Amino acid sequence: MSSLNLDDFSDLIERPDGGVRREAEERRERLVVPPGALGRLDELGEWLAAAQGDVPVRPVERPKAVLFAGDHGVAELGVSGRAAGTAYTLVRDVLDGSSPAAVLARQLNVPVRIVDAGLDCDPELLPAAVVSHRVRRGSGRIDIEDALTRDEAERAVRLGMAIADEEADSGTDLVVIGDLSVGGTTAAAALIAALCGTDASVVTGRGGVAIDDLAWMRKCAAIRDSLRRARPVLGDQVELLATVAGADLAAITGFLLQAAVRRLPVILDGVVSAACALVAQRAAFRAPDWWLAGQVSGEPAQAKALDRMALSPLLDQGVTVGEGTGALLALPFVLASAALAAELPERTPDTGDAVEPEDGPAGGDTADDEDPTD
Repeated sequence: MSSLNLDDFSDLIERPDGGVRREAEERRERLVVPPGALGRLDELGEWLAAAQGDVPVRPVERPKAVLFAGDHGVAELGVSGRAAGTAYTLVRDVLDGSSPAAVLARQLNVPVRIVDAGLDCDPELLPAAVVSHRVRRGSGRIDIEDALTRDEAERAVRLGMAIADEEADSGTDLVVIGDLSVGGTTAAAALIAALCGTDASVVTGRGGVAIDDLAWMRKCAAIRDSLRRARPVLGDQVELLATVAGADLAAITGFLLQAAVRRLPVILDGVVSAACALVAQRAAFRAPDWWLAGQVSGEPAQAKALDRMALSPLLDQGVTVGEGTGALLALPFVLASAALAAELPERTPDTGDAVEPEDGPAGGDTADDEDPTD
C-alpha cells in the first residue's frame, strides 16, 4: 500500500457548482415568499442545490447518521466525565435505542451506522458489524506517547474513506457525522490548538459530561503536553493524526475528505468532528464547502475551529452530549430548507399569482442551503 498523503485531496475536491447556485438564487427571487423572509433557510437551499448540482433541489430522501467510536488513553488521567475504556457503553446505548442520538434518529427515521475504529473492549461485547473495522484497541495517551503508529493512522484514514465510498455508493444523500468516544474532546482540543496556534487554556472545555475544576485543570495540562508533541509534526497531517488524535478521529478525517470527493454533503456535530474537519481543511481548502456545522456545543475549541473554517452553526441549543445529537437536531432544518425550495410556487411574471411547480412537490423544486464557507 502506497504511503498516504492527504494533500493529494486538494486536487480531487471541487467546490459545489457555482453556476447551479446562482440559478438557485435566481429561482429564489421568483418564489411567492419574498426573498429574505425565510432567513437562513434560503441560503441553505441554495447551498444544497449547488451540492446536488441541480435546480430545483431534490428532496433529501436518504440521510444517514454515521458515528465513529473509539477510546482514548488520555482518559486515564481523569479528564473526562466517564471512566477510561467505557466508550463501548455509549455504543451499546445507541444500539439499544436508549441514547439521545438513538431517540432522535428513530424520531427522524434516520438509519444509524456505528463504526468501531478504536474501542478498548473485547469485540464480543458488540455486534460483529460494529467491530469488524477496528484499527486497534484504544489509542495511546497523547500527552506522553503517540495515539497511533503511522501505519495505524493511515489505516484509520483509509477506513473513513472506505465508509464514505460505501455510503455514497449506497445512495446516501446527506450524512450526519458524530463520534462515540471517551477522551475524544481532549484529543480534539489538542488538534485544534495545534492547527490554530493557540494555547491549551483557550481550547480546554468541560466535555460532553461536564467535569469539575480539578478535572478541567488535568485536561488543560494534558492538552498542553500534547501540544508540545504536536507542533513539530504540523507539516504532515497523517503524522499529526498519529501523534495526538486517535483511530476514530483519523477515520472521521478520512470520511470527510472522501465525502467531499464524492460530493456527499455532511452535517458536523461537535468539537470532535470540528477538529477532524480542520485537519481535512488543511489538506484540501475546498473541502469545507461540502459541510454544515450542525450546532454550537459550548466547547471553546469547536468555536475556534468553526471560525477558522468560516462555518456558522445552524443551531445553538446548549446541547453538549455529543454522539451526533446536535447534528441530528439540525437535520430537520436542512430538510425543511430543501422542501421549501422545492415546493414553494413561483410568481407569474405578469400577475404575481402563484404557479405550482411543473413537477409538483414530489419533483423537488429548488433548494435553500447556504455554503457556510462562502
